[in-house]
Amino acid sequence: MAIPKGTRHKYNKDMADALLIYNPAAGRISVRPFIGGVIRALNDHGWRVEVAESVNGRHTTQLARMAAQEAFRAVFAIGGDGTAGQAASGLIGSQTALGVLPAGTTNVWAREMGINAFVWPHIRALRQNAQLLVETPPCAVDVGLCNGQPFLMWAGIGLDAMTVKKLDPRKRFEKYLNLSEYFAATVWNASIWHGMNLRVTADNKLVEGHYLLGVASNIRHYMGGLAQISPSAYLDDGRMDLWLFSGSNLADTFRQFFEIRAGRHTTSDMAVCIPFRTVQIESETPFPIQIDGETMLGSQQVTLEVLQQKILILMPPQARHLLQNEPV
Repeated sequence: MAIPKGTRHKYNKDMADALLIYNPAAGRISVRPFIGGVIRALNDHGWRVEVAESVNGRHTTQLARMAAQEAFRAVFAIGGDGTAGQAASGLIGSQTALGVLPAGTTNVWAREMGINAFVWPHIRALRQNAQLLVETPPCAVDVGLCNGQPFLMWAGIGLDAMTVKKLDPRKRFEKYLNLSEYFAATVWNASIWHGMNLRVTADNKLVEGHYLLGVASNIRHYMGGLAQISPSAYLDDGRMDLWLFSGSNLADTFRQFFEIRAGRHTTSDMAVCIPFRTVQIESETPFPIQIDGETMLGSQQVTLEVLQQKILILMPPQARHLLQNEPV
């Protein structure tokens, strides 16, 4: 797909161009038959739309980067949380805003934003969300880097990364088993995973210990949107939370799961929260890594950084409480 070249004016309503990127493999329902409704919704608001089908995550990032280089006003990404993070990766530092139209399997970003995802009970959600986002001003939010790879929501190491790796890729019919499959995969991995010895240096603070998993979170929701891992997180404050969860066996995994689900992890003696701008995590043995629900190559070392307000997001009004600053 080639984006036509030409003169475009940033944030000029008379030249309000948008690139619509969709992941054809996302979610339980094919989004392709519903693309026309999204285009009409944007056209009704004076936006000129170009459409691109994504081949994979890297392609999504490339398409978004091309849109930024061509000074498109916005990129609308249709897909799951991974698609949202991949599109965000191509827009860092640009004046092209990201509008996420959730249509994945778990859709944690939708929960964070307080909008409906495109699923059977909300079959019109793609068009409705497009109509909502097209009228909102862009907001500058933070982006994380995990060993130089951008992430919008989380970067995780250990047990959750193992579960993500075991589940993907999945065929569409398998996604109907999402919660039960996720739980079964976590239990299976926990039965063979005994944790990792970590040395963590965050903004000159040193923490050492044995942990089942670690999660750096830019948002409040986690665990498929079933729980809030960082209930006081803001998207634009230049800081993120690194959560470290202790344990070494299946029983510890169950305890951590239920404590996170109930929100008791914030006061648990088996969980540590480290707010950070930069953090380095080291281990004597390699550990698995995931960012925004997509696997990365494992490593013995991870460097995490926060890029403050480096991406523009189209956020619905009900999500503005996640910001400390007014929209740009």
